[in-house]
Amino acid sequence: MPHADFVHLRVHSAYSLSEGAIKPDKIATLARDNAMPAVAITDTSNLFGSIEFSQACMGKGVQPIVGCQIGLARAEQKLLPPDPLVLLAKDATGFANLSKLSSRSFLDTEPGLRPQISLDTLRDHHEGLFLLTGGRFGPIGRLLGDGQRPEAARLLAALAETFPDRLAVELERHELPAERAVEPGLIALADEAGLPLVATNECFFATETMHEAHDALLCIAEGRLLSEAERRRVTPHHWFKPAARMRALFADLPDACDNTLAIARRCAIAAPTRKPLLPICPKVREGATEAETLRAMAEEGLALRLAAMGADAATAATYRERLALELGIIEQMGFPGYFLIVADFIQWAKSQGIPVGPGRGSGAGSLAAWALLITDIDPIPFNLLFERFLNPERVSMPDFDIDFCQER
Repeated sequence: MPHADFVHLRVHSAYSLSEGAIKPDKIATLARDNAMPAVAITDTSNLFGSIEFSQACMGKGVQPIVGCQIGLARAEQKLLPPDPLVLLAKDATGFANLSKLSSRSFLDTEPGLRPQISLDTLRDHHEGLFLLTGGRFGPIGRLLGDGQRPEAARLLAALAETFPDRLAVELERHELPAERAVEPGLIALADEAGLPLVATNECFFATETMHEAHDALLCIAEGRLLSEAERRRVTPHHWFKPAARMRALFADLPDACDNTLAIARRCAIAAPTRKPLLPICPKVREGATEAETLRAMAEEGLALRLAAMGADAATAATYRERLALELGIIEQMGFPGYFLIVADFIQWAKSQGIPVGPGRGSGAGSLAAWALLITDIDPIPFNLLFERFLNPERVSMPDFDIDFCQER
């Protein structure tokens, strides 16, 4: 079956929070329905949708391209909005570096500023990544728009040195005057540097008819009114255009469309799936394992609960037998760390006077949770079943429903 001769390399899913309006699985459907052999997800600063997107693409016979739009800090002033760059993972190393860069953009950015990374950080984690320059609003386009052509040429050269044979100068045509103004400069710089051009259409919504609804989404996100003149907008052209529309749009630069396919062929990695990775809880006692720590804390907590209720020896034996059964299942399924983590933040909240709900849902059936102060409901008088919460036949993570006071 022949495929389309264009691939979208810059698509925002709904995980570009309050910005994108396409669900990850819908991106895969759009690509399949348009006969595109591949499609990229490039959410702003995050990879939240990468697994869902990858699985949806593979289920629909479309090659997933996992990417991210990363903010590059401005060297002259970090308080200014960062310049967007688009990074696409070529292989497993690239996906790992993309994950690191996404995390660093949040961890290394001062509170209140948009997530961003420095050029040095980008250099440190460049392997396995393909770089698109971000179009008019990327760093090269912005410098050209500001009349700083020498600076733009120097930055492009620095990026080309970091990403040899893995860099393309990005062109966008959303009928914006600012794009038209810098396009000749971008083409000239690419020609001088011997770099390929690539045509993109930054997609925020699926079809032309969704523009008005998406505009309302941006207003809701920023607390603005539709009638306001000075607010963020995207054009009616920021939708998932078919290949024929993109080919017609770039009829004078067919190589720029051809290069979307060439880049897609080089980016063959899907977001890997694996069992959840839980952090090591700081409550783990010195010289003990998570399971040993959990058992000791639960037994100590149960002793305090039994003392408070004045339980006799027979009653205490019933409770200890139930606790031993639960702890055995918890250890067998590999979830001691999960219980320790939940107990840690709930016990801390209670110690700080932050109201926490007594427990609801299937988690209230756990005596271990009651002993650890995760819940305040004794499951035994109410015949609540631990097996509804966790049993060896359950394949998903346990799930405590927890309520905290909205004031604190």
